[in-house]
Amino acid sequence: MFDNFNDIGESVKCGEKGTLVVAAAAEGDLLKALAIANELYLSHIILVGSRTKIETISRDESIDVSNMEIIDVADTAVACQKAVSLVHHGQADFIMKGLVDTSVFLKAVINKAEGLMVGRLLSSIMMVRITSYHKFLILSDGGMIIDPDLVKKQGIIANTVDFARLLGISPIKVGCLAAKEKVNPKMPATVDGAALKQLSQHQYFGADVLVEGPIAMDLLISQKAAQVKGYESDVAGDADVIIMPNIETGNAIIKVMTHLGNAQLGGIVMGACAPIILTSRSDSYENKLNSIILGAYLTQRMGNCHQIREEHQERNEAIINRK
Repeated sequence: MFDNFNDIGESVKCGEKGTLVVAAAAEGDLLKALAIANELYLSHIILVGSRTKIETISRDESIDVSNMEIIDVADTAVACQKAVSLVHHGQADFIMKGLVDTSVFLKAVINKAEGLMVGRLLSSIMMVRITSYHKFLILSDGGMIIDPDLVKKQGIIANTVDFARLLGISPIKVGCLAAKEKVNPKMPATVDGAALKQLSQHQYFGADVLVEGPIAMDLLISQKAAQVKGYESDVAGDADVIIMPNIETGNAIIKVMTHLGNAQLGGIVMGACAPIILTSRSDSYENKLNSIILGAYLTQRMGNCHQIREEHQERNEAIINRK
């Protein structure tokens, strides 16, 4: 288990470094993070976007992009399509969104012919290190899925569990966040939390996964709160993963931790054949760098995107043939 992003970065340095492609790359803090990543964690960076804008920003802000490949594409939608295609065809290992609307970027990602989908739910994962907690927290979903139902929450947990396993976390302690611990039909988060816990008890997510729910935030992150309330659970006060009831809750918690708690964070979208980095324009270059470190680490352990798509297609064909 890693204690901070520097530890993850050191692990990346010990492995085979990959290639990152960035769609619509003309943004200052992003280029600053890429310059550091290019030196330490990556073998190659491909910037897809306006060459004029990229070179102007890098010159004005004294950012060295001389060792990065630039593919000159002025239109941001076309830049996204080109960047995704490079990953699809194995010319890059993972992808990052630059200065472009998320909807435009994701349209290229989900394209049936040249995209990165493998039949799984795409979900946003935020890995947070805050000094007031004893280890990393994995929060999902606070950036993509607006109001997940039970089925989507199953997909969110599946993605976070895959992510946690790649980071060497075991057992994986998952909490389904709600305002209270008792099931109330008027509070869908409590109903879903109980159902997800029951699935976990039948090892739906794997024998190494413990799901608790419904459970309030204080019980998830504070053993003292659990003791005071007489709440007994292996997850209480020691959660690795917190599943959000909706995007507003996830977004608010992440931003409070970042802006008031001075947390370090890195974000990844899981569910595709390669790691996808979707950072906000307001994210610091340090947090953008953390996301790149995560993507580089995952790339070393997930395998080739083309190979993953082929394996998924073979599994689907085998299922159809059995039927």
